[in-house]
Amino acid sequence: MSLNSAFRDAYNLAFQVSPIVLTGGNMTMAMPVIGLTGQLAALLQGGAGLEDFYATYLPIPGSNVINNAVATYPFANQQVAANAIIEQPKHISLLMIAPVRATGGYLTKLAIFTSLQAAFQNHNRAGGTYTVMTPAYIYTNCVMTGMTDVTGGDTKQRQVQWQIDFFNPLISQGDAKNAQNQLMGALTGGQVVTSSANSGTFSGAANSAINFLAAPIPL
Repeated sequence: MSLNSAFRDAYNLAFQVSPIVLTGGNMTMAMPVIGLTGQLAALLQGGAGLEDFYATYLPIPGSNVINNAVATYPFANQQVAANAIIEQPKHISLLMIAPVRATGGYLTKLAIFTSLQAAFQNHNRAGGTYTVMTPAYIYTNCVMTGMTDVTGGDTKQRQVQWQIDFFNPLISQGDAKNAQNQLMGALTGGQVVTSSANSGTFSGAANSAINFLAAPIPL
């Protein structure tokens, strides 16, 4: 196998065959989506092409890598306006293309897809997250918001194209938990919160409350 062929196979695997990785939830280790379709054997045997796998995935135009909103209240000047940007969560959608490629595929299509849908649904219910890999950007700690049939009229097969939507929150559950624990620890210890990592929008109110509670009571 040539070096170019190896790079091409690695690219296809990462961004077209298995760009979705399930993490957290009930998973004890990260699970690539290819592991949910029972086709890891084709990968391990080597030499498999895109047509040997159940589905391929493509990023859908319109996904965010930066998503900001600007406050609409009156600004004192342009500099203030430039600092009034509010970061918003990012969205990413993939198109899953899963046509039947052989006669026997019609018999296994229902079983494979039902297993895949159930795995996604159980992972979502367990609070699991996803890593979504695209050629330009890798999204981590995503949550799945939808899986919709978007099959067009350019194929005689039905239900072969599915849009999978993900929502990329500003922080992960672990980040929020750590920030909350640090903030509550500072409040309990009577310390002034100074780190932006654990204070966020609460810093002003929290500092004022701590300073008030820590101040000596006048006699």
